[in-house]
Amino acid sequence: MDFKLTSLERKGDVFVITLKKPPENRLDVEACQELIRAYRHVEKELGQDADGAVILRGSDAKFFTTGLDLHERDRNPFASSDGFYPLLATVLDFPFPTIALITGHVFGGACLLTLAHDYRVMNSQRGYWQMPPVNAGLHHDGMGSLPRTKLAPHVCRKVLLEAKKYKGPEALEDGIVDAIAPPERMFDVALELANRWKSKAKMGVYGVLRNELVGEATRAYQSNSYVHHRETSKEPKVKL
Repeated sequence: MDFKLTSLERKGDVFVITLKKPPENRLDVEACQELIRAYRHVEKELGQDADGAVILRGSDAKFFTTGLDLHERDRNPFASSDGFYPLLATVLDFPFPTIALITGHVFGGACLLTLAHDYRVMNSQRGYWQMPPVNAGLHHDGMGSLPRTKLAPHVCRKVLLEAKKYKGPEALEDGIVDAIAPPERMFDVALELANRWKSKAKMGVYGVLRNELVGEATRAYQSNSYVHHRETSKEPKVKL
């Protein structure tokens, strides 16, 4: 497949999707839809009841992705419904283990994208992880579903109500990420995770069992996807 804003490579049973939308890998409809195509292509290539996993990463050690392109909503008020929500639903529904390699800064909705993955590896030396909707006046239906299913209650409070800005070691301590590593080692750590757990997809129930854990979030983003007859979000008062 031809990709413009991402690249896709295969390492055995593990596929690696790299974000390539400089300078900050902002998620607009085009980028989200290309990512959806990449995940579906991986699913098709691996086939049913097979070993496999996927890693999503940034292209450098400065940015993973700094979140949604909020200015796109000035042109398309349904941008999130056409791109971001379907992307989250796709990752949550993916039948193979997923790893987010947080190579650098990640903000806002991109934090939800990392939480939609099964495992998270973060740069230990550079980059912040922060969800600032409380500072921007931003909300969408189901925004709390992923933090609530993935994080401890006191961490959810820090993330959503305090907009805490996490560095790698703090994110590891609070259980937001599963591992941290320096830039020269972080891909190897993500690949080790992928290879360790890729066989869990072979019996064909990996996605079903995941849904037992995160079904609330999956249903929330599926129900918000491609919806144009109603508003699914509160527009931000400040565009960060």
